[in-house]
Amino acid sequence: MQKENRSVSTTLGSEKISTLLIQYATPAIAGMTAASLYNVVDSIFIGHGVGALGISGLALTFPIMNMAAAFGSLVGVGASTLLSIKLGQKDYEGAHRILGQEIVLNICTGVIFGILCLLYLDSILYFFGASEATIGYAREYMQIILIGNTVTHLFFGQNAILRSSGFPRKAMYATLFSVFINIALNPIFIFALDWGIRGAAVATILSQLLALAYQCVHFSNRSHLVHFRRGIYKLKGTMVKEIFSIGMSPFLMNLCSCLIVILINRNMKTHGGDLAIGAYGIVNRIATLFVMVIMGLNQGMQPIAGFNYGAKLQGRVIEVTKLTMIWAVGISTTGWLLCELFPSAIARIFTTDAELTALAVYGLRVTFLVFPVVGYQMVTGNFFLSIGMARKSIFLSLTRQMIFLVPFLLTLPHWLGATGVWLSMPLADFIGVLVAVRMLLVQFRRMRRNVLEKNLEEKVSKR
Repeated sequence: MQKENRSVSTTLGSEKISTLLIQYATPAIAGMTAASLYNVVDSIFIGHGVGALGISGLALTFPIMNMAAAFGSLVGVGASTLLSIKLGQKDYEGAHRILGQEIVLNICTGVIFGILCLLYLDSILYFFGASEATIGYAREYMQIILIGNTVTHLFFGQNAILRSSGFPRKAMYATLFSVFINIALNPIFIFALDWGIRGAAVATILSQLLALAYQCVHFSNRSHLVHFRRGIYKLKGTMVKEIFSIGMSPFLMNLCSCLIVILINRNMKTHGGDLAIGAYGIVNRIATLFVMVIMGLNQGMQPIAGFNYGAKLQGRVIEVTKLTMIWAVGISTTGWLLCELFPSAIARIFTTDAELTALAVYGLRVTFLVFPVVGYQMVTGNFFLSIGMARKSIFLSLTRQMIFLVPFLLTLPHWLGATGVWLSMPLADFIGVLVAVRMLLVQFRRMRRNVLEKNLEEKVSKR
């Protein structure tokens, strides 16, 4: 069985790129789309079962969720990327140890983060833009989410390892299973049991716990190439450093997202009030839905690019990056068309409140102005991350969010009010993609030169 698993793994270096990308990206896209439906489903049920201020309260929790995602991706993305590279190098012992490091690190970060946030929850929420009208909703939701934070970290971390170890479909099944459970439990907890916004949080954590049990069954099977076994759970300084080094890019990206959402929420409260925060919550959910689809594409690309880079097949790395780029831009363009043509229909999915709907419609139209370029940006960052060039991926994340977006958010609202907040996002996207284009072209030229030199050496050796 292990030989079969190894042969499956090595197809990453020989199978047609488009076939591999479909094979790995399809379940990843399904999984990431399903994952984003957690938040969309919660927002819909809360909007209709709790009210407009409930959506605003939920939007206030976004920065904490981004911080939690930052620590989760620091471990999960770093470990899964390193595992792909180890498999490409045929270092199976190292791959096992990465699995153990991922589990221990996720437990540690999940517990510590959850406890610290619970201790200072009210102060954090007020800082994020809460008012007396909205803090109760945000507090009730986050108390449950933070108690189950370790479950969330382990669930998403194990899913990343599943994909990188050659089981993308099982990763998809785990996510779909958790989403379907969440959808089924939401109306029971929110309406039937009258738990309100707290019921949405309970449904989320319980569904993830059940999916985590499914993942543990898989990794308990010793016939799989990467599985639970003794001796892999002791933290190794060198491996932890490697995991954190690779995971630092998505960590900083999520941390920056946290800062961005704080600035947006505080500006919305100042220039538009509590419902403006709710409108951003709706826009954020829709944007995240398309972003998660692209992230699914990136996750499908990651093991292919990582394996081939480890195997020194750089031509295949370029090929998979280009194909992923085309598909990603197509997805982001679809999001742009839908939000520019049908914003009212989209907003009404979340709320029947006329004022909140009008604010969300305006936000959708402005925020999605240049959304097609987002696909290019995301794949470029993932390209550098997949081949272990974490610093370049970090730089791309920082340029878009910190160097461009933050200054816009600090200045434009003073002149344009809430419109300035909305307008900051497409402006930062447009400038950020110019930097990404330049960096990717330079790296591609270097890799093509390496391919030509390798081909020349092979021709000389055959003579």
